[in-house]
Amino acid sequence: MTKVIFLAIVVFSLSSAGLYGQKGKGRLALKADSVKSDSLEYELIIIDPGFDSWLVTKPSMNYHSKSYYEVKNLLYVSEWNNRYMQPLRYGNIYETYIDYRPVTDYGLEVNYRLYYYFLYFEETNHVTLIAGKK
Repeated sequence: MTKVIFLAIVVFSLSSAGLYGQKGKGRLALKADSVKSDSLEYELIIIDPGFDSWLVTKPSMNYHSKSYYEVKNLLYVSEWNNRYMQPLRYGNIYETYIDYRPVTDYGLEVNYRLYYYFLYFEETNHVTLIAGKK
């Protein structure tokens, strides 16, 4: 029944480098001083053979702002998790709980890919997660 496997959203549940976050070298500029700091890089892995070819037909990453993607993702994640928690009502196509935290900076690319994954999921599964997409 399920066409889509949505894996590694667990990435979002990690608050430290752990298994999926990778430490990267970064610098924070605080006033005139610069301070070395470890930063986390998040990666969203979508295992679906059709997603990447579908994604290239969509607008570029910079079409919307990062904050636009973040707001939309909060709405989508909320509805997704609601449906995940009620498999008898919505079926078992929502296979993974998504721990998306609004205070965490996942970066533009992860937010972009997550947003478009939700659109892809809606299109390929003929469901509507949230009304009024634009």
